[in-house]
Amino acid sequence: MGSASPEAAGAVGIEGSALKRARGPRQRQSLRHALGVLGPGLITGAADDDPSAIATYSATGAQYGYGQLWTALWMLPLLTAVSEAAGRIGFATGQGLGAVMRQRYSVPVARGVITLLVAANVITIGADIGAVASAVQLVVPVPAPLLTVTFTAVVLALEIGLSYKRYAGVLKWFSLALLAYPISVLLVAEPWPAILRATFVPNIQLSPAFFYILTAVIGTTVSPYMFFWQSSQEAEEDRADGGRRSLRDLRLDNAAGMFASQAAAWFIIVLAGTVLHGGGITNINSAAQAAGALQPLVHTFPHAGEIAKGLFALGILGLGLLAVPVLAGSSSYAVSEEHGWKAGLDLKPKQGRRFYAVIIAAMLVGLTLTLIGVNPIAALVFASVFSGFAAVPVIWVIGRISADRRVMGAARGGWLSQVLIWATFAGTAAAALLIIVSLVHH
Repeated sequence: MGSASPEAAGAVGIEGSALKRARGPRQRQSLRHALGVLGPGLITGAADDDPSAIATYSATGAQYGYGQLWTALWMLPLLTAVSEAAGRIGFATGQGLGAVMRQRYSVPVARGVITLLVAANVITIGADIGAVASAVQLVVPVPAPLLTVTFTAVVLALEIGLSYKRYAGVLKWFSLALLAYPISVLLVAEPWPAILRATFVPNIQLSPAFFYILTAVIGTTVSPYMFFWQSSQEAEEDRADGGRRSLRDLRLDNAAGMFASQAAAWFIIVLAGTVLHGGGITNINSAAQAAGALQPLVHTFPHAGEIAKGLFALGILGLGLLAVPVLAGSSSYAVSEEHGWKAGLDLKPKQGRRFYAVIIAAMLVGLTLTLIGVNPIAALVFASVFSGFAAVPVIWVIGRISADRRVMGAARGGWLSQVLIWATFAGTAAAALLIIVSLVHH
């Protein structure tokens, strides 16, 4: 074939350069849009791995090795479906889950569910504040009471002092703390064939202890506060975005957040299973204890153990700064919406006195539980198990509302969403029932 003339080649080159220039901005805009839609879903997913969850995942990895690693994969579609339904409720109605419950059901039903939510949240806040202080002490030798008070003050200042948009941006940055766990895993030589098998093949042991910690894993993963927070934040995000947010954006955001949540849980169980269980440490009761136990046991290269300990502690601090305000905020959204008060992080303190008062009260009660010496170890596991029980009625409500065409309109969930939501409800209820039976016969 003959070669193209220099003029033709030049024309092609010019056209190609123009095409590249045209593609460049579009690609950048596409990436900017993809990052821009990340918000309530990403924050909710990252907040799911709060210090209480980190302790629970570490405990199951230490006690059972990779025995419960399958829960991270198997729970991903269930968690994604329920949180997406909660987000759609806020998107479709412009209100949080608490307000929709108050309108859709009787006040006693709404108040009963919200009471369970707030109780679980306050216990978890207290446990998380204590866990953050313990983690920071591993790196900086500062008295625990000073750390807990300082941490509480910083969280309250950020949550009350910043507008919704600025605060959401801050929380997105804190979500990067999730990266601490895959990086820590890379410091360790892992038996990948055994890990992959445990990821896909469920392992069940018929013992009270196994079901107790399995319920704690389910409870700390399918946490009720996530769903109240996400529904309220979707409503607030839509208002802040001028109604430009689409259902597609919501689903992308939610899928990214829930994947990040379960990926981090998977890495934490892997790390604890390899380093702690493999090193003969089978009794881990706090996230800080898990971080400290890594130091002498990781020998991949010099100082790897100290690096892993520091990374683990940094993850606890970053996710504590993310999760604790979400816990307090979800409590306030639920209580305020149930009472018909003004609610929203864009409210000025004078406009949202009751809303911010609930946030402050939840934080102060949680701080008090830590300062008076409530056992943080027992509180962490109890908070996870209690959340498992509280999740049962919350998921039931989400399933009913998200399927109601009168409430949801075009945002009503399809058959797959409903199947996954009710499968989650059945699994959560079964886990709660099993723990009751196990404790009775123990």
